[in-house]
Amino acid sequence: MHRGRMPEGWERDLSDEYEWIPLRLPPDLTRISASTRLSIEAEYRGWELTRVRLYTDGSRRVLLRRKKIAADRVGIPDQPGL
Repeated sequence: MHRGRMPEGWERDLSDEYEWIPLRLPPDLTRISASTRLSIEAEYRGWELTRVRLYTDGSRRVLLRRKKIAADRVGIPDQPGL
């Protein structure tokens, strides 16, 4: 999974109370594998799926969101950077 740009039109509905991450899933990733990876993100990191766009080459763009916590609002990350 790669972070990417948001497809046109997705930016207009973004709320400031959420963190947003656009991801690009490659065409060789099966639907079951994509579902499993996104489920892991949801279960362990609190992300929820808000949008999916499937392209003719088989790749997918997804938009994940999660509620911001107070620490995020003041710039304190909830996980250490690598």
